[in-house]
Amino acid sequence: MNEMITITRAEYEHLRQAAEDLADIEAYDRAIAAGEESIPAEYVNRMIDGESPLRVFRDLRGLTQAALATASGVNRVQIADIEAKRKTGSVATLRKLAASLGVTIDDLV
Repeated sequence: MNEMITITRAEYEHLRQAAEDLADIEAYDRAIAAGEESIPAEYVNRMIDGESPLRVFRDLRGLTQAALATASGVNRVQIADIEAKRKTGSVATLRKLAASLGVTIDDLV
């Protein structure tokens, strides 16, 4: 026989939010256990708002365009064009930039 329990909408919403919070905590724990980097929310929000991931990761690492150009061997103008979304950059270029920033190519696209 099926048993039913009736709860208020407020209690339902509270339980739903708690389940989402638990899922977030579990995802965080998995990322930490795997040794993945934690990125501050302000940087994540910038990418969500449409800012260039290259620019966000460059800022996160505290690099200027010139410093990233030197570290990666990619021309500073190319970096500026990719950050401004005027150009996308070749796979080889993105690979160099990703390696210099310590991220994957997927993080930059």
